[in-house]
Amino acid sequence: MTAPSPRSLRLFGTDIPPADAQLLRAGDLEVELVQGNLRAIRFKGHDILRAIAYVVRDRDWGTFDPAISDLVVDMQPKRFEVRYFASCGGRLRYTAIIGGDADGTLKFSVTATPDRDFETNRCGFCVLHPIVGVAGKPVTVEHCDGATEEAIFPDLIAPWQPFKSIRSLSHNPAEGIEATCRLLGDAFEMEDQRNWSDASYKTYMRPLALPWPYIMPAGTANMQEVELSLRVAPSAATRRRNGNTVRVTVSGKPSGHRLAETGLLVMPDTLQQTLDGASAVKEIGPGFLLCHLDPSAGHGEAELTGYAQLRNRTNCPILLEYVALAGTDLDGEFRALAAQIERSALRLAGLTVCPLVDRQSTPPGSRWPECPPLSALYDAAHENFPGLAIGGGMVSYFTELNRKRPPVEKLDFVTHGTNPIVHAADDESVMQTLEALPFIFRSARKIMGDVQTYRLGPSFIPMRQNPYGSRAFENDLGERKAMAKADPRQGGVFAASFMAGYAARVAEHNIASFVPAGLFGAAGLVGDADTPYPACTVAKWLCCLAGQSVLESSSEEEASILLAAFKDDAGHVSVLISNITGEVQTATLDLSARPSRLSVAILDEDSFPGAATRRLPFGEDQIELLLKPYAVALLRYNV
Repeated sequence: MTAPSPRSLRLFGTDIPPADAQLLRAGDLEVELVQGNLRAIRFKGHDILRAIAYVVRDRDWGTFDPAISDLVVDMQPKRFEVRYFASCGGRLRYTAIIGGDADGTLKFSVTATPDRDFETNRCGFCVLHPIVGVAGKPVTVEHCDGATEEAIFPDLIAPWQPFKSIRSLSHNPAEGIEATCRLLGDAFEMEDQRNWSDASYKTYMRPLALPWPYIMPAGTANMQEVELSLRVAPSAATRRRNGNTVRVTVSGKPSGHRLAETGLLVMPDTLQQTLDGASAVKEIGPGFLLCHLDPSAGHGEAELTGYAQLRNRTNCPILLEYVALAGTDLDGEFRALAAQIERSALRLAGLTVCPLVDRQSTPPGSRWPECPPLSALYDAAHENFPGLAIGGGMVSYFTELNRKRPPVEKLDFVTHGTNPIVHAADDESVMQTLEALPFIFRSARKIMGDVQTYRLGPSFIPMRQNPYGSRAFENDLGERKAMAKADPRQGGVFAASFMAGYAARVAEHNIASFVPAGLFGAAGLVGDADTPYPACTVAKWLCCLAGQSVLESSSEEEASILLAAFKDDAGHVSVLISNITGEVQTATLDLSARPSRLSVAILDEDSFPGAATRRLPFGEDQIELLLKPYAVALLRYNV
């Protein structure tokens, strides 16, 4: 393992290094071995599969971190083999064998045996297909009964499983390459993981319609295998990249919409800190504050009074996020809320309403919880708050919005959030979720139509609430941990890069507002001793850029560099560029015209925690920008 260093703290907010990845090669086949599982499976440089992983989940969908022993890796020029033993908490043991050949054949088999009865929601293989270049494309599905189906990978995000009873999947990841993934040992089905902002379609064992958690009997062996085979035409070309140099372009042509307004989240447990830090809120300059109220958690008039004080101290509009108890007397609940707000002297810019039961997910095959019709909920809100903008959707994530679609004709705006650590929390997986955002935004817009305003809710790395289990997990050690309520990377350059990349995706769509952070707390911009995190600088930039006209721009390698360009009413251009990788990247920026009065601020490990002004060489209409790992740059110029 790499020794911890201050550099790690600046980048990731933690001394704990990322998991080691060992590259395995057999001819043109390449895979990464990470903690006993496979990711980044490529052939001739083309992405074939995102991952093949053997995953063990507990009753809250928490993932076991198996202890691996007796690891043997034998790598030859045209083949490799991996063997190891693993143990999950001393209760479940398994042996794994992985083999790869130069013709593209890859096998991963596991035999698992519980030492005693073992409770789990899932214990078996998950196979991840990529989404870029795959969504909307053909796939052949072989079912467990031998029948075949010619189908399409969903383009808009499927709320339920697109395919069930799967034995194999065949698709063309590149011209001249056909990939077949065969799954043995159980019945598999697929879910569209873009629901959770994962950049993959996930094929997993044990249908969700079956009861869970379930018991694996003590001493009973369970064997599963995944086999990938390729048919490669002689004409199949090798995909090559131009090193770590990425060409990006700003055309100067308006896209037709403006950058979303940036808001900050205020939770009741950070309210007093935020009141004390009101001057910092004013310095950042958010367009609004999203204030949370959940009566089931004891929130009430005291919090509303605090929010009123916060509005007075910051002059920020307040949008209230209200988790409705939604019992039998909806009119009485909203009448009481209106009375509390009046007594608190809180003036609202809008009200988001979501039933308490919809904070939890309702998976496929599960019984829907009791809840009044959403139309009745929204009617009660409109009646008791006449003239106020009323929003609906979900205070959780897009998954829940996609599965329980509101009557949007009764709403002034629709909302949901996203979270990048629902299923995986390694650095690469978190940044890859940015690939899924365009699909989420298009799918959400399809649900709400063109009339309703799209307000994107809290969307950051830590998980503020877990819709898929009883809790978000503690993370006292500061690990990269899925479904964790706190994440150390929030304090590092990594979170700044993620926020800038997220904003670049938002800029591509007609979204009115988004909430990328709070001021304090797990998703805060400020840490202990009121020290600003790197993401605080990016948040300030976004607040300044909000409302500016978005210009058309592009990156030839969006897995490495994301950007967005803006033009204010005075003709000044700003370009926000984010290196979303852990490697140094050179961004070669093509402009529509030679810039004048060029300035650039770069936020990286050297400038931590803020940004530093740099000089840049540029030609007639091109700028070359060296970006260290996870660096963010803001260029400003006139044309």
